[in-house]
Amino acid sequence: MSMEARLESLKMRHAGLETRITDEDRRPRPDDDNLARLKLEKLRLKEEMERLRTRQ
Repeated sequence: MSMEARLESLKMRHAGLETRITDEDRRPRPDDDNLARLKLEKLRLKEEMERLRTRQ
């Protein structure tokens, strides 16, 4: 997979996580453990995208 394709894939996953975080946060009783897990995964993806961008 090319670096550009990898970046695009990560961006799509990142956006999907943002949607899931928003949906969970809007629930009457958000699952705090799930929110923390989703936010951590989103941060991990963001860091990986930054690493890939600095290599270009």
